[in-house]
Amino acid sequence: MAAMPERIPEVAPTGGRHSRRGRWRIVLASTLLVLATWAAAAELRADHPETYVVQKGDTLWDIAARFLQKPWLWPEIWQANPQIANPHEIYPGDVVSLAYLDRAPQARPQAVVAPGPRIEAPLPGVPLDTVRPFLEDLRVVDGFKNLPYVVGLEGDRLRVGQGQLAYAANLSGAMPGERYAILRPTQRYTHRHRTDGCCDLFRSDDLDERGRPTFDAAAFWDGVMILDDGRDTLGYELVRVANAVVTRGEGNGVEASTLLIEGDSGDVRIGDRILSATDAYDPRFFPHPPARQLDYGRAKVLSVSGMRSVGGPHDVVALSVGSREGVDNGTVFSIWRPGSSVVDKVRYGYDSPAVWIATTDRTRLPDEFAGHAMVFRTFDKVSYALVMDGVKPTRVGDELKDPDATF
Repeated sequence: MAAMPERIPEVAPTGGRHSRRGRWRIVLASTLLVLATWAAAAELRADHPETYVVQKGDTLWDIAARFLQKPWLWPEIWQANPQIANPHEIYPGDVVSLAYLDRAPQARPQAVVAPGPRIEAPLPGVPLDTVRPFLEDLRVVDGFKNLPYVVGLEGDRLRVGQGQLAYAANLSGAMPGERYAILRPTQRYTHRHRTDGCCDLFRSDDLDERGRPTFDAAAFWDGVMILDDGRDTLGYELVRVANAVVTRGEGNGVEASTLLIEGDSGDVRIGDRILSATDAYDPRFFPHPPARQLDYGRAKVLSVSGMRSVGGPHDVVALSVGSREGVDNGTVFSIWRPGSSVVDKVRYGYDSPAVWIATTDRTRLPDEFAGHAMVFRTFDKVSYALVMDGVKPTRVGDELKDPDATF
């Protein structure tokens, strides 16, 4: 397996996490690892401790980052351990032991398992508080114009909130008691091939409250003028603004269903779209490389949460690939800043700016490693990932590659 770039950031252990606590469960993080291929893949850091006490707020990725050169391989550690039936059932207070990893399998003692306290919740694979809003509040759809929508509001108001009523069009058949999510379009993700055959082009357009791009006549992508027609829409991002329950359906001359706005809701407006509130997701994530090799230029960072152009660890990014490219929850990518194409000033002269502008003879510089991201929510053509670590800021337009890529 190829070596990783040299400047992968190390996660320094926090004080107090190496102490032993007698009644807690002892987990030998890799007993019975007899396959040389696995041992090479899950390479330990040289400074790994003998034991580690799991702390509240840890994630499985955090722990693996302390021990392994490649933290996305943590499932292999737990799955190779016969004492751990489910890697998502590791709790604060458990003691992870690495004391025997460097010994031959026959020299490793059998695991000693003692029941420990189970007061706290088990560890998640990623910080759920960071990704939960994206799991619960975001949807990506191919189109929204044909979805049911809010056609009117109680008292002919401009906006309503908790405890007030909204009236929905095209929600025929809705029955009292059914729950729905009210969502608003926020971004459009698009894709187009460049005519010069260089690479794929991607764009994220902000949408106004009616779902119209705020700038839609034309756009410059990487210095190339692209007209709006001909773009392939990857999807429209919708953000939940409220939950609602049906109190009255259509009928008896009434052509709109009545929705009561529930819970902690934002302001609901005419034109907001309506989808079923049931959109199940699995909060357990098993990191793994992409299912297949993607062409260079096809997998890119589309946007950074908060409508920013750069981000870092624990920021959420939208990616230009989804389930149609074989991407699923847990897919890990390495993030790379595309190399610049520069004029060779030594060849053309340091004092020849006119020549630099005119020449098409440029030298392509290598891509630069920036960090890793793990997918936690997947749609057909778009997915959301959490930036797990980084040595450079993650930027819109960054390239996504296999986590073991070296260039």
